[in-house]
Amino acid sequence: MAKGAIALKRFLDKDFLLTTKTAKELYRRGAEKTPIFDWHCHLSPKEIYENRQPADVAELWLSGDHYKWRLMRSCGVDEAYITGTKPNAEKFRAFAESLPYAVGNPMYHWTHLELQRYFGVEEPLSGKTAAEIYRRCNEKIRAGDFSPRALITRSNVRCVCTTDDPADTLEYHRLLQKETDFACRVLPAFRPDKALNIEQPTFIPWIASLEKAVGREIRTFSELKAALKERMDLFDSLGCRASDHSFSYVPYCPATDSEVEKIFKLGLIGGTLTTEETDKYRTALLRFLGEEYARRGWVMELHIGAMRNNNRRMFERLGPDTGFDSINDYPVAEGLSGLLDALERKGSLPRTVLFALNPKDNYVLGSMLGNFQSSECPAKIQFGSAWWFNDNYTGMREQMQTLANLGVLGKFVGMVTDSRSFLSYPRHEYFRRILCELLGDWVETGKYPNDLDFLTQMVADISYFNAERYFGL
Repeated sequence: MAKGAIALKRFLDKDFLLTTKTAKELYRRGAEKTPIFDWHCHLSPKEIYENRQPADVAELWLSGDHYKWRLMRSCGVDEAYITGTKPNAEKFRAFAESLPYAVGNPMYHWTHLELQRYFGVEEPLSGKTAAEIYRRCNEKIRAGDFSPRALITRSNVRCVCTTDDPADTLEYHRLLQKETDFACRVLPAFRPDKALNIEQPTFIPWIASLEKAVGREIRTFSELKAALKERMDLFDSLGCRASDHSFSYVPYCPATDSEVEKIFKLGLIGGTLTTEETDKYRTALLRFLGEEYARRGWVMELHIGAMRNNNRRMFERLGPDTGFDSINDYPVAEGLSGLLDALERKGSLPRTVLFALNPKDNYVLGSMLGNFQSSECPAKIQFGSAWWFNDNYTGMREQMQTLANLGVLGKFVGMVTDSRSFLSYPRHEYFRRILCELLGDWVETGKYPNDLDFLTQMVADISYFNAERYFGL
């Protein structure tokens, strides 16, 4: 090396994202070997139960991954190579050719972490290396150990909470609980969005599916609540510890019982509802659900700020969750405060995790936490990890810095995978490295004492143990 030249750090080496001595030590001691609790994801319990080996790396990696699909579309790749019928090898090459342009995108880091951790591939993926990496990955897959359960076990995952509709039979959860050779617990999580979306065309068919699940007609709001309560009992019997909700904004518009019954009956016949009417219905149902979650000791997750299915043509062609969602910009503070306060006044506010999709809401949610904390549980109201479009280096640091500024970082329940892919677990490693780098920076710039024993335990707690205690595993 020439005199005065700067030594380049090798891409994705063992100290990736860790630039200080303290950060490196915290990661090795507190994070590297700590297990994972995947308490919010979209993995399929059916796929976990059937435990089928994938055909090739393209099926394992590209199928259903709308993060990769958005990247490829942004590079001008034809849809035939994304969700279409082109051969898997050609789809893999199209992704590989797009990837080098994604400098600064977390997808670039996630991709190479997954290649290293699961396939032992060290060289960067590109159009030039695509064919050889495709061959090597498929060779590893053919040798075995790439089924869903194998990948979960290799990733050191102790528990998975899937996302399940109230009308789901939960048959695969029942079957999985009879398995004796799979150490990871797979628990259902209650996701009643279709019950709340009374104005959507999916509402009437969904009511029919719930009627089938409970074996009786549902013609009143009271009957809907009774049916949902029955389904919650079933979820609870199978170990459910969490519920999940997604909103553009949190509605809060109280109404009388008779008003809500009229709104429900109008929704049952497909009548036109005003925004005020849908908000009154949602408010009544959310208050009922929150009380039931508190009674069962479940955690209530509120994901706030998504704007879904923006591209109507592609939605009609491919359906939801295919990469055409983005961030909304509704005000969220008043509705959220109203809902939490209404539950708190009745003594029925469950442990709650608030997720902000719009970064403008970070300080709104971060400051809301302190209004409703309780001695029943450390950090009863949590600020959820950087979610979806914020799930990147900058977003994760900003979320943790906001929580540290306004709340208590040391009681944070940490990262969620929020993925449909069994190869997504290195995202937890990514998060843990960013956490350790942040803490290491604060220590080495004199902003926090150099108490490595305490900080090591804090890192392990944020990585796993806080969530284990919070969800009551």
